[in-house]
Amino acid sequence: QLQLVEFGGGSVPAGGSLRLSCAVSGYTYGNNCVGWFRQAPGKGRDEVAAIYTSGDTTYSSDSVKRRFTISQDTAKNTVFLQMNSLKPEDTAMYYCAAGRRGTGGTWYTITWGRGTQVTVSS
Repeated sequence: QLQLVEFGGGSVPAGGSLRLSCAVSGYTYGNNCVGWFRQAPGKGRDEVAAIYTSGDTTYSSDSVKRRFTISQDTAKNTVFLQMNSLKPEDTAMYYCAAGRRGTGGTWYTITWGRGTQVTVSS
C-alpha cells in the first residue's frame, strides 16, 4: 500500500526558505509521478510542482517558477520541494501526492499524504 509522509513545514518570515520532504513507501502499479499541492484556508487544492519518477521531468506552476524547485532522491524514495523567496501568499497546507499523471497535467490516480503547514509572515 502506498504511503506518503511529509516533513519540513514551519513558519518563516517573507523572503525566507524552507525545504519540504516527502518519504514514499510502498508501490502502486502504474504510478509515474510525485507532486506537491497546496491548499490555503477557504481555497481549493492547487498543484505546485510535480516530478516524473522516471527521467526527472518536472513541472512547476507559474506562481512558484524560479522560486520553488522539485527534486528526488530515488535511492531514498524521497521527493523534495525547495522553496526560496517565500511570500505570505505561499502560506498553506502543503500535500505530497503520488499517482499517474498525464503529460497534460491530469492526475488519473492519486494518493495523498496528510500534509504539512507552511506559514510565511510579512
